[in-house]
Amino acid sequence: MSWRPQYRSSKFRNVYGKVASREHCFDGIPITKNVHDNHFCAVNARFLAIVTESAGGGSFLVIPLEQTGRIEPNYPKVCGHQGNVLDIKWNPFIENIIASCSEDTSVRIWEIPEGGLKRNMTEAVLELYGHSRRVGLVEWHPTTNNILFSAGYDYKVLIWNLDIGEPVKMIDCHTDVILCMSFNTDGSLLATSCKDKKLRVVEPRSGRVLQEASCKNHRVNRVVFLGSTKRLLTTGVSRWNTRQIALWDQEDLSMPLIEEEIDGLSGLLFPFYDADTHMLYLAGKGDGNIRYYEIGSEKPYLSYLMEFRSPAPQKGLGVMPKHGLDVSACEVFRFYKLVTLKGLIEPISMIVPRRSETYQEDIYPMTPGTEPALTPDEWLSGVNRGKATTHRPAGISPALPPDPILMSLKEGYKKTSKIVFKAPVREKKSVVVNGIDLLENVPPRTENELLRMFFRQQDEIRRLKDELSQKDIRIRQLQLELKNLRNSPKNN
Repeated sequence: MSWRPQYRSSKFRNVYGKVASREHCFDGIPITKNVHDNHFCAVNARFLAIVTESAGGGSFLVIPLEQTGRIEPNYPKVCGHQGNVLDIKWNPFIENIIASCSEDTSVRIWEIPEGGLKRNMTEAVLELYGHSRRVGLVEWHPTTNNILFSAGYDYKVLIWNLDIGEPVKMIDCHTDVILCMSFNTDGSLLATSCKDKKLRVVEPRSGRVLQEASCKNHRVNRVVFLGSTKRLLTTGVSRWNTRQIALWDQEDLSMPLIEEEIDGLSGLLFPFYDADTHMLYLAGKGDGNIRYYEIGSEKPYLSYLMEFRSPAPQKGLGVMPKHGLDVSACEVFRFYKLVTLKGLIEPISMIVPRRSETYQEDIYPMTPGTEPALTPDEWLSGVNRGKATTHRPAGISPALPPDPILMSLKEGYKKTSKIVFKAPVREKKSVVVNGIDLLENVPPRTENELLRMFFRQQDEIRRLKDELSQKDIRIRQLQLELKNLRNSPKNN
């Protein structure tokens, strides 16, 4: 029997990356030089947000997507944090709501006005304090509105219900800094990678660890759920310090299904998974290339497709949601690449080459829409339900609740969200210990804030001393007047 090379047919084997022209890029942006391992970029169908370099606190830009070209140096910023901003994420259901976290230990919710910022924004609609150290990650729940997860350097994950503006759960199973969080399709499971070299699958509402892997040969940095396949993919470093990826069964983390070495570079590998096309993208921090693979249900599970190459190194990447893609150009994925050396944000479209100009239904299956499937109270009570979905072909009638709501994207997705964010009205609370209200006297969280508080207190002490000396003089004057009155002849 003669040997024949194995040929695997795939509709995505010729996918290529197309860089936007210079006039469609965003130029002149002072991208942050922070070395924290995050993307520092978030994008949705309306806005692009980028964490910027700033002195005395943290800030980020919010730019409407149609406002391409050179950005003015004095362009308005969101600058309410007292420490460096470490992560930003757009609300998947309300397109003008963004969450940010910072070294000042706070998580803040911002409401961006229609058309973008006209002046600097310093007041957040909601400020969330619960972590004792800086907060490195924020993630919105994929199917429930107003549920936000935050991970801090205090080794805790807090679950916030933004309807009431309070933390409702705390996951306290980690023994070191949490590096990455990822949800499964319906948000019933949370996968985390940690600096203690362990990979965990957690039930977020109870905080119970369902599966745990001690990754000695494969030091995990990033983890991502592979849609509804019940598999996880991690990127990390092998025992020989080469970059490596591993595929895991979420119900058994005792051994990875496969491990594959990528290269010997030192930059962090960011994984991105597209559940619609079953494609996996790997982008290295400090690299200029993006590799992409197709995930299969049978061995070898991972099939290499191609590689997009660029000479400019990337600091981070933002990803456009599916409903913001150009379906007429057969675009299946879009990155926004941060090029720090040039102060440039460069859109990169991943395109399936097709000769026909008609709508390609086979590459656009049902995809998550912009309507939440659950309320916070429903999710916290234990209900699981997939996100409302958007179907690209026309002619599909809406299903009965609680099934996914189907809508056509064939003519282009232009539907605006009817959901409005309402910040909770908080009653004034007090926590009095030894006569001191701890909520009124919040301790400083950064060195700059400590210095400001110190000088403010020095000014206050100086003012009180002056006031006290003036009162002492006044008391002595009154004592003399009283003595004179007593010694006057009339009183005798």
